[in-house]
Amino acid sequence: MVNRVVGDEDIIQNSECDSGLDPQKVADGDFDEDGRSKRTGTVWTVTAHIVTVVVGFGVLSLPWGVAQLGWLAGVATLLVFGIITFYTSSLLAECYKSPVTGKRNYTYMQAVKTTLGGKMYMVCGLVQYAIVTGSIIGFTLTASISMEAILKSDCYHKSGHDASCQFSHRPYMIGMGIFEIFLSQVPKIDHVWWLSIMATLTSLGYSFIGVGLALATIISGHGKRTSVTGIEIGPGITPAQKIWRMFRALGNIALAYSYSLVLIEVQDTIKSSKSEIKVMKKANMAGVLITTTLYLSCACFGYAAFGNYAHGNMLTGFGFYEPFWLIDLANIFIVVHLVGAYQVLAQPVFSAVESQARRRWPMSKFVTAEYPVGIGNKTLNFSINFLRLTWRTVFVGLVTSVAMAFPFFNEVLALLGAISYWPLTVYFPVNMYIAQKKISPRTIRWFGLQLLNFVCLLVALASACGSVEGFGEALLLIVVPLPELVHKTSEILTQPSALFNLISISVFNFTVSKLIKLSFCWCSLVGEKRRKGTMVRMVNEGDDRDIEKEGCEDGLGGNEVADGNFDEDGRLRRAGIMKLVHGAFWLLMH
Repeated sequence: MVNRVVGDEDIIQNSECDSGLDPQKVADGDFDEDGRSKRTGTVWTVTAHIVTVVVGFGVLSLPWGVAQLGWLAGVATLLVFGIITFYTSSLLAECYKSPVTGKRNYTYMQAVKTTLGGKMYMVCGLVQYAIVTGSIIGFTLTASISMEAILKSDCYHKSGHDASCQFSHRPYMIGMGIFEIFLSQVPKIDHVWWLSIMATLTSLGYSFIGVGLALATIISGHGKRTSVTGIEIGPGITPAQKIWRMFRALGNIALAYSYSLVLIEVQDTIKSSKSEIKVMKKANMAGVLITTTLYLSCACFGYAAFGNYAHGNMLTGFGFYEPFWLIDLANIFIVVHLVGAYQVLAQPVFSAVESQARRRWPMSKFVTAEYPVGIGNKTLNFSINFLRLTWRTVFVGLVTSVAMAFPFFNEVLALLGAISYWPLTVYFPVNMYIAQKKISPRTIRWFGLQLLNFVCLLVALASACGSVEGFGEALLLIVVPLPELVHKTSEILTQPSALFNLISISVFNFTVSKLIKLSFCWCSLVGEKRRKGTMVRMVNEGDDRDIEKEGCEDGLGGNEVADGNFDEDGRLRRAGIMKLVHGAFWLLMH
């Protein structure tokens, strides 16, 4: 960098030196006007992102929700939540840009900070990242259960419906974690648009398969008894349990419509134009219409097929046994969809942490440097960044470990969904819209928005209470008496499959812990190099100016290059790399 800047062109060059971008790429149109990667999203790709996030594993549990509420309240609840979600998402789309400066908000949290201030920013971040992490854990659990369901379906087909077909889904959790580690190395969400398209098609696929199987059950005359008020009070269900289940059903439906937490990030992929907000509203309408249609179909046909005792999941609860190949295909579709939804939810978290790291350590090559990957003389359109590699691997590893440690986490996920729906989908969009449009208090419009806010808060509290009660029931179900615990332990030591699962989990956790240690080792080494000279000398002539300029282009300080802390190409001195290799070997041996 230089102290004195003259002209717009120099300003662009100065900012691009800081961000590590080539000024020529900005002039050639490779980047947008703010220096970030050029956005290429359209209404179709954005709609695909929305459907990918909204239509998740919760769609197959909607028949259970309608069974608790009944025909009248169940269908009405689905429609009301769809209308509320579309309305508040349209309000949030209006908050994408500042009405004063026109500056874009790149994330949901940044929009909250710009509009509502720092305290609300912290609250929003806490809620947003909690529900994103919880949802990702839920994706890992559900995908592995679907993989297990494929094995069970084949077993039932070969051995009969009364056969004892027991399998473990934990190895599939590890497999999905390893696959997501590789997939997470894609730098940005708009680089995986193809994954969203594929995930959207598969979500439509397994939803239609579920609807088709339920419809076939109804046509064949095997549909179960239903009622206007849902499951009836009587043997096996008390009035209190009926109320708790109804509250829990509200939470499940609310969670099924929760996608506002990544709405700004998805909107930030739209191609730069004056009609960005209109494009986003069209995508919102298309996405909500598609998902509401699917939800109504799955919920109504599933309830009509299974009746008041509908399964929690139409495809993994084995309400259907045949045709087994179609059930296998539907579960494969579930896995593919959840792999895509995993990335759509995780990418904003990855970007937030990495952006903060780049602001904190702008001169660190560990944080900012990109190393292109090639095969022979051909360079691929892919690069490796050490921060991205380490941090995303650790995140995926920890999420997978938590999913394996808490097999009852679906109840916790329902609680997180009940808590997060109101603040992220209703409270923040409504209050940001009021602040941005400067709606006067105590006006009819203000009262209407606050009434919507208050009613949704009551629903969220009720569903949260129902989820807590369901979590208590799940805890009681997993309590194992001591003699049975001893018996289970002996089985683990005698059965090869159970022992393999235990060894797989141990190896996976061991690898994650060593990656964490390795990342700390790297950061310590880079930090030691940085302390030897981080201030760039500002000189006007001589060879030192050339060294300084070279350091700016490499993201390094001029003193560091001149003092020999780095080689001539700007990389860490090779002796330091060897120390890192030796240190990594020592970590793996200890």
